[in-house]
Amino acid sequence: MMEALNQKSLERVVSQKALQMGNSFPCQICVVGFLSGICLTTVFLAALTSLGTFELGGFSFSAISMGTSTSDMINCDFVPKATEKITDSRLSKEKINDERVAQLYSAWSSLLTTGNSLEKNEHHLLKLGLNESDVPNAPHLMNCKLKTQENERLDKRGGNENFPPWTSWKGPLDSFPAAAKSDQFKNFKHQAAYEGSHPPWITGSDEDNYPLTRKVQRDIWLHQHPLNCRDPSVRFLVADWEREPGFGIGAQLAEMAGVLALAINEKRVLVTNFYNRADHDGCKGSSRASWSCYFFPATSQDCRDRALELLESKQAWQEGIVRVKQNYSSKQIWAGHTPRIWGDPWNNLQPTTEINGTLMAYHRKMDRRWWRAQAVRYLMRFESEYTCGLLNNARHAAFGKEAATMVLKSFAGEWPKIYRNYRWSDGLDVRNDKRSDIEEFVWSNHKPWIPRPLLSMHVRMGDKACEMKVVEFEEYMSLADRIRRRFPHLNSVWISTEMQEVIDKSTGYSHWNFYYTDVRRQVGNTSMAAYEASLGRETSTNYPIVNFLMAIEADFFIGALGSTWCFLIDGMRNTGGKVMAGYLSVNKDRFW
Repeated sequence: MMEALNQKSLERVVSQKALQMGNSFPCQICVVGFLSGICLTTVFLAALTSLGTFELGGFSFSAISMGTSTSDMINCDFVPKATEKITDSRLSKEKINDERVAQLYSAWSSLLTTGNSLEKNEHHLLKLGLNESDVPNAPHLMNCKLKTQENERLDKRGGNENFPPWTSWKGPLDSFPAAAKSDQFKNFKHQAAYEGSHPPWITGSDEDNYPLTRKVQRDIWLHQHPLNCRDPSVRFLVADWEREPGFGIGAQLAEMAGVLALAINEKRVLVTNFYNRADHDGCKGSSRASWSCYFFPATSQDCRDRALELLESKQAWQEGIVRVKQNYSSKQIWAGHTPRIWGDPWNNLQPTTEINGTLMAYHRKMDRRWWRAQAVRYLMRFESEYTCGLLNNARHAAFGKEAATMVLKSFAGEWPKIYRNYRWSDGLDVRNDKRSDIEEFVWSNHKPWIPRPLLSMHVRMGDKACEMKVVEFEEYMSLADRIRRRFPHLNSVWISTEMQEVIDKSTGYSHWNFYYTDVRRQVGNTSMAAYEASLGRETSTNYPIVNFLMAIEADFFIGALGSTWCFLIDGMRNTGGKVMAGYLSVNKDRFW
């Protein structure tokens, strides 16, 4: 009798304990896992029953027909309510977050559309349920108008000064009101101008760039901007950009680098004239068919006007005051003398380029490599407002949703509600307030956000096989993996290529994040000239320039030095503070 009572008491205690354990959430999860396993087994057995038999590795398995279905005994739809609530909450939050990211991305897109009037932009925002003041700053976009105005100020002599307003202070800090009024600061600016302040378009120290880059850029600017363009001693060389069929942008830049060398050697001011690739509707007004549509002109407007006047003067031609590109042979332009007024700094190039696993310490064209880098850096020293807009659009298309996700995560509540509360804090409309001093004079100098570290990769194939060794995309990715082994936090790749085959192959590398411009690409081995003609002049010029500038900004680069385009990217990186980032090339220049 006692044994029976003790047994019942023990059963009751065990039952209560089991019930308590059964009500716990971890136990429910275990139960769900156990029952899910039974459900999967049931489905598997049902499949066997319907098929009868199946073979695996030479063995035959037979399905056993059971009188009672396991699914009749087990309810596979059972999910603990706590798990249901967590799952529903997570899915709901993800949906809301996705909607907000899309809303913010669309709002930025509206404000980015330069062709739209203010009324159209406001109308689009209202459709999104937003006002312009609700839209937070886009970290990946540049204020192109303000940036261009700042660069214009830095690209001309200031007031009565004989030198542009370059100081060791970055960005617009030298225009900070407290500093601008200071006599001590004015004396500092004057002293800095004559003691070697470097041009603001050069990033990094001398060790971060090709030898003498900062001095050379300063001297080229002074050469190209004489104090008085109408001084009888000032002579000119006027040159149209090459428009021969088959000349890509890279070849045009390489040729103009040779023309600039001639101008410096002969003490002439180079004036670039007709640029065929800018002869399209995207380039407005006087910038149409001009290099100034994309980058700042090679010289001042005064010197340009004077040179074009002299072209009409017979006496100027006779006295050699003005010359044109046609006065020189192709050999003089393409293989002429590198300016030697700075000595031979190319003998001190740091060996940071690797080809076939070996660092290139020397080759036959060291002087040409150094000079082309300096010339192209000067010609592309400042982007135009139009080019800045192209880059904004490219970054927004590639990184905009990531940027929106990042910005929304930074808010401590729901956007746009939390943002409106912040903007209207204490009952004040702070939307019309000026930016704070640190925003205007310090943070405004920061470059737009991109996912870093970023690897840029220019994959040149197609008809380039007639000029250089062409390798498959897999070899480029092999080099990318090498970089990643040293820098394991590298995940992002910006691809520039004319081949659709490369974009298709990139989908097979799921452990990388690939970005690229949205443009129709080549299929097959169509010539580059035919491919560009099919895109039209505007697109075939805009998208390569965007890729070129993105490659310069990337942290790492993989290319083919046998391609003039990659050769010039290398030069721009080596005069842009990225010498020590290195350069992995799948081949070498054919003239080395």
